[in-house]
Amino acid sequence: MTSDSPTVLCAQPDAGERAETVDALAEAGLAVDEVGSVGSLATALDGSIDCVVTAFDFEDGDGFDVVDAVREVNPDCVVVLYTERAPADLPRGGPEQVVEYVPRTVPESRERLADVAAMAAAEVTQAAYPVPETEPERLAAVREYDIDQLAAAKTFDRLTALMTSHFDIDVAFVGLVDEHEERFLACEGANWRTLSREDTICTHTILSDETMVVEDTHEDPRFADIDALDRLDIRSYAGVRITDEAGNAVGAVCCIDSEPRRYTRTELDDLRRFADEVEEQLLLRRRLQRDT
Repeated sequence: MTSDSPTVLCAQPDAGERAETVDALAEAGLAVDEVGSVGSLATALDGSIDCVVTAFDFEDGDGFDVVDAVREVNPDCVVVLYTERAPADLPRGGPEQVVEYVPRTVPESRERLADVAAMAAAEVTQAAYPVPETEPERLAAVREYDIDQLAAAKTFDRLTALMTSHFDIDVAFVGLVDEHEERFLACEGANWRTLSREDTICTHTILSDETMVVEDTHEDPRFADIDALDRLDIRSYAGVRITDEAGNAVGAVCCIDSEPRRYTRTELDDLRRFADEVEEQLLLRRRLQRDT
């Protein structure tokens, strides 16, 4: 995602028609990239693209190939199909593959397309949770970890088991925060595997080097209305973000309890020491992974 104007990728095979579409999108205040084929689309797609506007007929594929390519890179990216073909006349696929559709046959179709693209891209950039300014770099760092392999490591299980005893809490976990969810490497006291990013307090923890403490989720306006927290019996929280060697926030080490509670300065210092140990273990395993 971009921090300024939303970015739209325009995919149309005809250079003249593409130039007119790009002009209309730019006049609507959008940043625009362009490609002329399905094959060139993959190299243009990255985390900065908020919306893709595509024709249907290409020499090397069709609009549904574009949709598939976008979904592989960014499942949440909006795709707007811009074609003279009616949806019922498309040779394959279905409505669920396209988020938006603008017919080229209507008057002032490019102006309408620009409005639809601008609104759709704005919705994507307005996430339901805060996102770090360095989110693309952070996500790239998270992808370097083999999360399934790490989840099988007993080291993190031992650390979280020790945390539950040390802090006298219900649940302790180590989680990595990827694009859409938090994935747990170890979780003592519960059988949690993943949690949607908008439902996890850790999405706030990774924003700052300060220890995140929520003494009572019911009293904190950021979390009081999150049903998932009540469902999981999360009433209090303390967490420290974990980073890679480049300083990218990849996840958090956390304490959870079913009752409101406070943490002493000594306890918070101890929690940070646990996080330091997790960082060292992650660094060691990543170096081993690179050397194999």
